[in-house]
Amino acid sequence: MENDILNIGYSCYVLKSRIIAAVEPSSSPIKRLIQDARDKGTLIDATYGKKTKSVLVMDSDHVILSSRSVEYVLGILEDVEED
Repeated sequence: MENDILNIGYSCYVLKSRIIAAVEPSSSPIKRLIQDARDKGTLIDATYGKKTKSVLVMDSDHVILSSRSVEYVLGILEDVEED
């Protein structure tokens, strides 16, 4: 179970197996996705006031904002898949 946990910054953790997508927050469709999640109450802001560098879309329909870069998140996920 420990290998399935991902630190997304500031002592916030998610299960890697529950992540559907990790994307950058800069495009208009992703900004709409964030706003829709905020309106539905399924947005989790784990940035602690820092700049959002990645958006994690979870299989539970939650959207998580992280201050960790997409490359960091994907790099961690790729390392686990190779083991």
